[in-house]
Amino acid sequence: MPDDRVDDDGLARLRAELEHLRLLANTVPVAIAYYEAEGRTCRMANRRYAEMFGFDERNIIGRTLAAVIGDEAAARIEPYRHSVIEQQTAAAYEREVAGADGITRVVEVRLLPHVEAGGRSVGAFVLITDITHHRRAEAALRESEERLAKFMHASEEGIVFHKGGYITDVNPPLLNLLGYTMDEMLGRLTLEFIAPEAQQKVAEVIAAAPETRYDSVALHKDGTRIPVQFIVRTMQHQGEQQRLTIVRDIRDRLQAEQRIHHHAHHDALTGLPNRLAFVERLERRLAEARASGESLGLMFIDLDHFKRINDSLGHGVGDTLLKTVAQRITDALRMGDTVARFGGDEFLVLLAPRAGAPAVAEVGARLLATIGEPLMAGGVSVSVTPSIGVAMFPQDAVTSAELIQHADQAMYRAKSGGRARCRFFEPGMAEAALAELALESRLALAVRQSEFVLHFQPQAALGPAGLGGRAPASASRLLGVEALVRWAHPQRGLVGPDEFIPLAEARRLILPIGTWVLKEALAAAVRWRASAALGQGVAVPVAVNLAMLQFQTPGFADMVAQALEASGAEGSMLELELTERMLMSDLGEVRSALARLREMGVTITVDDFGTGYTSLAHLKDLPLHRLKIDRSFIAGLPEDAGSMAIARAIVQMGHGLGLQVVAEGVETAPQREAVQAMGCDALQGHLLAHPMPEPQLLQWLRGHAAA
Repeated sequence: MPDDRVDDDGLARLRAELEHLRLLANTVPVAIAYYEAEGRTCRMANRRYAEMFGFDERNIIGRTLAAVIGDEAAARIEPYRHSVIEQQTAAAYEREVAGADGITRVVEVRLLPHVEAGGRSVGAFVLITDITHHRRAEAALRESEERLAKFMHASEEGIVFHKGGYITDVNPPLLNLLGYTMDEMLGRLTLEFIAPEAQQKVAEVIAAAPETRYDSVALHKDGTRIPVQFIVRTMQHQGEQQRLTIVRDIRDRLQAEQRIHHHAHHDALTGLPNRLAFVERLERRLAEARASGESLGLMFIDLDHFKRINDSLGHGVGDTLLKTVAQRITDALRMGDTVARFGGDEFLVLLAPRAGAPAVAEVGARLLATIGEPLMAGGVSVSVTPSIGVAMFPQDAVTSAELIQHADQAMYRAKSGGRARCRFFEPGMAEAALAELALESRLALAVRQSEFVLHFQPQAALGPAGLGGRAPASASRLLGVEALVRWAHPQRGLVGPDEFIPLAEARRLILPIGTWVLKEALAAAVRWRASAALGQGVAVPVAVNLAMLQFQTPGFADMVAQALEASGAEGSMLELELTERMLMSDLGEVRSALARLREMGVTITVDDFGTGYTSLAHLKDLPLHRLKIDRSFIAGLPEDAGSMAIARAIVQMGHGLGLQVVAEGVETAPQREAVQAMGCDALQGHLLAHPMPEPQLLQWLRGHAAA
């Protein structure tokens, strides 16, 4: 997929995840907000931040920075905002804020840049700490020793005075923070209470004596490291110039920042890295692989039919399944591999350098077996299979976007190849994906411009074997014709349904196409009934294939009734062909819809019978008229004993249920004799006639009537 789509999706996900962070953000003692770079609008704020400026957590969202803090304040802090967005560096400053309660406070503002994987700044995090009492304390220190002494004992934060690096005074909060007594600290070097890794920085500040603030690490008496912030000043104390350091415990602040960072880079449900974090990791690993000449494998994993689980068992069970799958993927990988939730039921796996495609295929096989194991969720046993696509670096792609795109394309090939398998990317897949995209775009235009035509194939009755059974197929009694859609492509000519119907079903374009086919087929049937050449009043029933989406559309039976009325056709002039899979959904709803259609006089046929999984108990309860034996069983007749047995069993079962049985795909005289001998009621296929446009069909019908 293109880089900009990855960036846009990453930003959209970040915005969604920031919304989920609102409850967490309200628990930390820091005012937190997030402003996007474009438009400078607020996209997230905790309660503390919103109330600071007279808003609440809802009505502050979407307001510009100037609308929240005022035009004057926005202009003053513009240099800091520019540094964060343009230079992508963190910034910190202090300013006074007139609160909604009328009280002016001094706050410390920290701005953290948010940079997407492509290096573009998309926003900034704002963390505000109320430091009014600190500033007042510092003012008191400057005014008098007496007020300073009082402040040292009243302050909530640690204070230490030192001269030449040796401690001369400390306050109780600092003693409590570090676990020492006053006597244990006085006269000792300040560096003794600093973690070894931070001592050089502290020594440099002592030597240079600047007025500054910086983060460091203090040491508790028991050896615990404590993140702190030092605010360093030079002032008069005990009659001489000394260095004052306010020691601020910043563990809460750091934990809040870490939580924000974690939730911005991890999936809330599974705890795995999210798309943003994964792409950042992938970019780093690709840079390392380019330098070292290593090979990397990227897996794109999508769960098969996951939507069915959500729809049938609920999102709670779906969430449990996703968490279990995430853990199973993690457990199946080795140290150094990275797994992330890419979105929905999609996962990405970056494999550390391996021996090549065979080793990656081994991992794929392990994941197929591991993920597919059943689990208990919501009191039921649930299982789901994955389809896995693999792209290799540098063989298949050299950039992160191409690698993900090619793994995605390989995954879709795995799905189209039967699902529950692992497929490696092949160069032709990219061209095929592009061709499919072009076909999809052109097909949408074809729907708008009605670039479709109908061809028709007759269906004829069969007499009993031995009673005219060897008469030519063209002399058999006509039952009706089946309407078959073709795409009249402006450049390619007629395109068969096998090439565009699966795509139309996947993109829901099958709904307008199916509606068009139904209306055109009924209009043709009405024309034929009025045709003097065929004998006015003679009805030629027309059969129409239904798609799953059509049949499951609410009010489908009403739509058929409206189409019959609009065309002037009678229900007996229409036959609807459904597949076994359509009958496998809610039995009550299916029975109700079929009963309504049968009341209209519409003939109901089960198409391609024998290739699905319809139970006999299910079948006997439905108001059906016909079964059409799938052409795959007819093709082997009469030589294939297995096909003969299956076809004969279908005929016997259909007759036992009171249904007519039609043999579909009859192309030779021996096939016709075989299906006639086993008792088929009718046939359809090239032996009788090929699908043909309406003018040619009318000629055929006239010839058939004469015969």
